[in-house]
Amino acid sequence: MAELAVWPGGEGAMGGLTGLPEELLEQIFCCPLLNHVDVVSVCLTCKKLHEVCQARSAVWKHQFRQRWPTLIKYYSTTGSHNWWEEYRIRHSVGGQVQRIVDTFSKRFFTKEVPVDGFKDIEALGGSFHFVADELMSILNMDGRKYLTWKFYSRKLLCFLRQQDIMEKLKEFLTTPPEHQKLIEGVVLVDQYCNPLADTSLENVLLQLNCITEEVKKMLCLKHSSHPSITAERDGEMCIDDLGQQQQVLDAMNCVLYKQLKFKGNEDDYYNPMNSYICQVLTQKKGIPITLCVIYSTIGKNLGLRLEPVSFPSHFLLRWCQKLDGSTDILDYVYIDAFDNGKSCTAKECEYLIGQKVASKFYSSVTTKDVLFRMITNLFHLGKREGSDQSYQLLRNALDLYLTLAPDDVQYLMLQARLYFHLGINPEKVLDILQHIQAVDPSQHGVVGHLVQLTMEQIARKNQTTEVAVKRHTDEKHRKIEFSVGLIMKHKRYGYNCVIYGWDPKCMMGLDWMRTMGVHNLPHGPDQPFYNVLVQDGSCRYAAQENLICNASPLEISHEEVGRYFSEFSGTHYIANEELQIQYPDDMVLTSQLVEKVYGHS
Repeated sequence: MAELAVWPGGEGAMGGLTGLPEELLEQIFCCPLLNHVDVVSVCLTCKKLHEVCQARSAVWKHQFRQRWPTLIKYYSTTGSHNWWEEYRIRHSVGGQVQRIVDTFSKRFFTKEVPVDGFKDIEALGGSFHFVADELMSILNMDGRKYLTWKFYSRKLLCFLRQQDIMEKLKEFLTTPPEHQKLIEGVVLVDQYCNPLADTSLENVLLQLNCITEEVKKMLCLKHSSHPSITAERDGEMCIDDLGQQQQVLDAMNCVLYKQLKFKGNEDDYYNPMNSYICQVLTQKKGIPITLCVIYSTIGKNLGLRLEPVSFPSHFLLRWCQKLDGSTDILDYVYIDAFDNGKSCTAKECEYLIGQKVASKFYSSVTTKDVLFRMITNLFHLGKREGSDQSYQLLRNALDLYLTLAPDDVQYLMLQARLYFHLGINPEKVLDILQHIQAVDPSQHGVVGHLVQLTMEQIARKNQTTEVAVKRHTDEKHRKIEFSVGLIMKHKRYGYNCVIYGWDPKCMMGLDWMRTMGVHNLPHGPDQPFYNVLVQDGSCRYAAQENLICNASPLEISHEEVGRYFSEFSGTHYIANEELQIQYPDDMVLTSQLVEKVYGHS
């Protein structure tokens, strides 16, 4: 605490300060070397200095900006703010957030955080931005330390941001359809699925506007009097002349596909990143629907009306060849943004998917329909695998879909089954089932059965389960050679991993052992097996004979590391309190083995 040591000379010096003009005192107290403790200390010395620091806003505004620079953007530059009060509330919220985060490992170490587990953080007073900023501060702490705090801060931040984004999506959907801007809805989908990413509508629009300017430059070179050159971005201008419209399309295709190298991602078509507008703009690769969104937004900026077409298995845009529009599909040219902006007739569109298509599929669709198509794509991608990442994608897609169609019984039932399968929120499952019953009473049988299973799940959850303590000194554990926290390498597959648990023998079922060929190992299933977090993001169960201490230990970039470990020391991970309770001997053994293998602890 610096307190008043910054002013040598004691009371005499302080007396000299009080004689200075208040404006000059403000400048002194805004010195970057002074922190909030120093300012509070000054406030306690005399009435005048208290008034300068408290009543005049500049001092605490400076302290606020210095400590939380990212929050200033949320304040109006013309408004009047009580900066002392804002500082005090933000400081108080920060302390409360830290205390809540500190409880999470004790409460949820052995299970996924249920939705009701976030109630404490939701109940905090103050702005959402204050809570989010404190969580980000925790995430930005020393990279190798506070890993458990970071693990739960990330979960809390994801939850809060998704709640905020969902409210914005609901507000967006209440806007009259004719005023809904497709790019806004698409960005909200991206933000919901990637809540920790720095994704903003402003940044997306900035990138699209930059591309628009490049197209204008191209038009200027070839058609210097073209009306699109002077068109205002996001304006209402619409070009009527078909020849001028074709000139815009030619310039767009040249800039997007030849100059900027955008393309359809045929090599990795089923990667979820292809559905997120920010990733597509960064990687310049995507699937038909996201490339169509980019293409049509730039076209609109240039006065070109391109309508989205939810064609089977291949999203398209259509361009009318009649000035007053038409209901005849033959009066449209169909644009394939996935294939370099290629123009197709209605008949040629059928060749894209190899089958005849009913005329209704050539019609334009609404913004909401496009979002349905995009979210459905994500839903099917989430169903492709059974990993933690795919389950999260599935949860996100179901949340988004049911925001657009809250009474869709099929998707409600899928959401209830997913929540039940993951065991994260049985109370929410009961709410969903009750809603299904109200919407469609014919589902009574299926609903009743799942209600019974869910009630049993809640009863099991409420039972106190003791963590199984495993000691190396137990006779049945005498074959255990390794311990939690060690960085290992798999001898056969070469992956890097960290041990977070072990068993004296393989504890998996016969089907798993048969599939993994465990009985073909020299020591079979009757050898220690280790739970490991792998660098590629997977969790595996590895036989002792297949593991060796990593000659070059490295950090394991797995999102679950913080659940089990509090710190990375450079050679190994240090177990957090909860993991130490489960494996009380391992801390010492890990240190001994590290010293033996690497020559230092």
